Amino acid sequence: MGAMSLPSDEIPQTQTVALVRELGGSVEFREGYPVPTPGSNEVLAKVLYTGVCQSDLHTKNGTAAGADGNPITKIKLPHVGGHEGVGQIVALGPNCGADLKVGGLVGIRFASRICRRCEFCLAGTEQYCVKGTNHLHHEDGSFQEYIALDADNLTILPDDIDPKVIGPVLCAGVTAYKAVLNTNIRAGNWLVVVGAGGGLGHLAVQYAKAQGALVIGVDAADKRDFVLGLGATEFIDFTSTDPVQKVHEITGLGAHAVVVTAGSAKAFAHACDMLRVGGTLSCVGIPPGRPVLETPICTIVIKGLRVTGNLIGSLKECMEAVDLVRRGVVKPEIKVRTFKELPQVYEEMEKGDIAGRIVLQVSQ
Repeated sequence: MGAMSLPSDEIPQTQTVALVRELGGSVEFREGYPVPTPGSNEVLAKVLYTGVCQSDLHTKNGTAAGADGNPITKIKLPHVGGHEGVGQIVALGPNCGADLKVGGLVGIRFASRICRRCEFCLAGTEQYCVKGTNHLHHEDGSFQEYIALDADNLTILPDDIDPKVIGPVLCAGVTAYKAVLNTNIRAGNWLVVVGAGGGLGHLAVQYAKAQGALVIGVDAADKRDFVLGLGATEFIDFTSTDPVQKVHEITGLGAHAVVVTAGSAKAFAHACDMLRVGGTLSCVGIPPGRPVLETPICTIVIKGLRVTGNLIGSLKECMEAVDLVRRGVVKPEIKVRTFKELPQVYEEMEKGDIAGRIVLQVSQ
């Protein structure tokens, strides 16, 4: 294959990006940012839509936490965020496979490049690749008009998907799906989703329901109708009711599983108290700082509880999550906004004013 598969005059030299110059800085829209030229085994994609994730906000603010609980500071600056994008291939770099075509739809996920050789890659858990890079910290992401992607780690999307809807599935969706899978929930089991009306939570409700679970949604009162409309069996308003007591009233022995999608320390503190013997706490949201579970070790031991964490999912799990949306089993609740509204969306996220997921239209 040649370096470019479309005439070069059809691909602009420069583009508009949402740039953050320093951690904690504001978003500025910069024109004249260079459009990348795809290298060997890379594709160039035009970004159509992108979801906005809480992790993008944490990274911009310099509050994104690493595995040790400390803020991640080794971030590419200037920083172009975004890792829930859907693009259309406009050019192929040299040595791309014959299965790739100009015009095909591709996903822009959290993971940008992987080694494909470490034990995690070989085990199908490549999101933990020891040499992996991502679009949050190491490479420019989907908050730009054009992006170069690794053809060997490419999310090839079916042609019949709705690009407006699929973006959030590539991070929030697969994370919620993986969180539900990690509970080993069975049909007829009780599963609680804390933060059920949010971008992650509303998807966790639906993926859990798709597994046959009886879902209890926990959120503020204004999310009641929304969460019940997603298929939750019960709703608990945490602002006026003790969720732990109410879960036990509903389930008798306690829930079989709890998935916490809220990025709040308070949401995690007593989540284990909702569980029955042998239950599973599945952790998703990442609160700022270094909050801890306020569960005595003896409780975990005596009740035989499981605690599991969920960092997105593999590419295979991502495509499974996409397929459930493609088939209409899971329906992301999205609101489409213009690209230039990103700063306003961040403000709304900080206030907790968003139900479902915001998607930005990047290209016309």
